[in-house]
Formats: sequence, C-alpha cells, structure tokens
Amino acid sequence: MLVKTDKLKKYFTISQGQTLHAVDGISLSIAENEILGLVGESGSGKSTFGKTLVGLHARTSGEAYYKGELLPKQFSNSDHLRYSQDMQMIFQDPYSSLNPRMTVLDIVGEGLAIQGKHKSAEIKDRVAHWLTRVGLNADHMSRYPHEFSGGQRQRIGIARAMIIEPTFVVCDEPISALDVSVQAQVINLLDSLKKSLGLTLLFIAHDLSMVRYVSDRMAVMYMGMLVETGPANDVFFEPQHPYTQLLVGSNPEPDPVTERSRAFRPILGEVTSPINVKPGCRFAGRCPMVKDICWEVTPQPIKINAERDVACHLFG
Repeated sequence: MLVKTDKLKKYFTISQGQTLHAVDGISLSIAENEILGLVGESGSGKSTFGKTLVGLHARTSGEAYYKGELLPKQFSNSDHLRYSQDMQMIFQDPYSSLNPRMTVLDIVGEGLAIQGKHKSAEIKDRVAHWLTRVGLNADHMSRYPHEFSGGQRQRIGIARAMIIEPTFVVCDEPISALDVSVQAQVINLLDSLKKSLGLTLLFIAHDLSMVRYVSDRMAVMYMGMLVETGPANDVFFEPQHPYTQLLVGSNPEPDPVTERSRAFRPILGEVTSPINVKPGCRFAGRCPMVKDICWEVTPQPIKINAERDVACHLFG
C-alpha cells in the first residue's frame, strides 16, 4: 500500500473540558495508482482527515504511513520540505487557499522555488505549461488571485499541486467551485494525470455519482468514523450501511422525469454531537433500523466479503 492509516485520530480542544472528535480512529489503505473516493455529509471530518494525512494537522493519536514509512506525528519544517515533494493537496476553498499578495507565477511556482533546484526561467516555463494544462492561459501568470473567478482559482490550486509532480494527492472538493462543463474537464485531467504520472488520489467530494465515476474504491465517513468501504460501484449500487443507503438515496437522478416521480427520503432524527462523544453508534439517532445495542456499543468494521467493510451492528 502506498498510504495507510491505523486508528488515526484528530481531536480539537475547543474549551476547557470539551473536545471535538473530528477524526476518530480511521484505519484506511490506499494502493499505488488508486483513486479512493471519500464521501459523507459536511462536518463528517473528511477534510480534516486529508489535512492530517499530509501533515497539515498534527495527529492526536494513531499512525500514518507513506510507502511503509511511519510519518511524523507532527511535521517539522524539514518534514514538510521532504514529504511535500511526494504528497500534495488541492484545497476546497479557492479563495482562502491562495495568497492575494502573490502573482500566479509565484503561487504555482512556489513549490519549485522552495526546492531550490530550478532556475527562474525553468520555473516560469513549467508554470506556463501547467496553467495551459488546467485550462488557463500562460499570460495569466502575471495576474493576482482577485482577478480570477472561483473556478479559475481552483484550477490555479490544481496547477500548484501538480507542478511538483507528486505521487499522492489529496483532492479536497476539487470540482465544487467549477461549472458543470468545467468539472468534466478537470475530472478528465485528473484521470490523464493519474495515468501519465502514476498518481494516487484521495478524492473527497459530496457528489456520489461523480465519486463513483472517478474512484476505484469508495469510503463513507460519518461523524469522524468510517461506516462502509468497498469498490465504488458496489458501495453505490448495493449500499449496506443504513447511512450509506440514505446517502445514496438522496443523490439526485440525472433524468428529470425520474427525479420528479421519486419519493423524497430525508434523513430524519437528531445529529449526535461530536463533542465529548459517548460510546454507541453515532448514527443511532437518525437510523431507521436502530437496535438497543446501537446506543451502548460503538460498532467496529466487519468484513462482509473480501472487499467490503461495514461498521454496523446489523452485521456479524
């Protein structure tokens, strides 16, 4: 496995005696040249998991490995310099992730400049090449972020991550700010980069249909924990966990006639607080198939076949 985590946790202390369980014991493996789609509602901890994996957050506990090597619990400056050549991240917010005081040339070429191995002319040529690859013009490199639309800024962020030619990239909602027509272009770009550069991707998104199309495997996250993992098509078309079933059911149909005739199935109930979490299934308050044990014992992942894991008391 290229990337692996073992019971990775990331907690935030928000006040005295109150701890937010953002990521709570994630064990996950990503094979080389694989795209793993990570889905779940907003606030489920997907972005925090991705940032912790690449060292932007210090781990509270648990372990993370890259190419079999244990990653530091908290990255130092030298760790960031070393691992950033292999691991990069495309951020969700194209507005806050770009320095407004830097030109596009400086933003996209910063990684190469930090490495100290490239001359200014070479950096400029590579920036121009990558701006063109993500659908922008080479002469845009003299502009500042405020001169671009949200979708264009997202493409600048993609170019910034890819210019290093990393092995592993965390894509945190990379298409959420793009028009539908441009989304397809970016997805095709990521697919071509995967093939040409041998990329491994952690693809975080809300659009289950897009994640199914892009990913080899899919992992479903709820309130800081994984509830189901498996091949993307299997998870999407044959969901096993009650949360996954409701999540897939809420995905809109592409045919407007079918969508209008489909019964609306909202996820009812009360959302469990992620602060000072107590034992029990975190989906119990919203689950239509809840049992008594769900309120008392936290379910652990169970293999229902060679490729599928489900954390639910309805199994095993």
